[in-house]
Amino acid sequence: MASRALADNELLIERTFAAPARLVFDMWADRSHFMRWLGPVGFTCTAAELDFREGGDWSATMVSDQYGESRMAGRYLEIEPGRRIVMTFRWVHDASHPETVITLIFTERDGKTVQLFHQTPFRDVASRDSHIGGWSEAFDRELAYAEGVTQEPLP
Repeated sequence: MASRALADNELLIERTFAAPARLVFDMWADRSHFMRWLGPVGFTCTAAELDFREGGDWSATMVSDQYGESRMAGRYLEIEPGRRIVMTFRWVHDASHPETVITLIFTERDGKTVQLFHQTPFRDVASRDSHIGGWSEAFDRELAYAEGVTQEPLP
């Protein structure tokens, strides 16, 4: 993905976490983790169902005072434990957006994890660009959450 130019209907965001790949992967696979970081600033994830297996469905609801309720859903297409997730994504509350495919790749480097997030196809550049801010803010929250989890004392 990173070795070619992106098309206008693609989004690629990379984040580096001071956490093991397994934890960053689990933050997408485990409902209790997922709900703690999903959503841009000002949003709270109020519900999530993750049937985390190939062919399983997932859904989540986020709420904000400014925008109200936003519901999303999809299906898991491919799962490589600790390394890769491919899943569909659609806005349940807004059918004007096409279903997209999200590919997540988790790579450990020098004791840290690089999360590569790719999403496509968007209906147009404006739609793609509107997702950049939302996902970037969500990933900032994911990063803060991961750092908090890795600093918790061991039992």
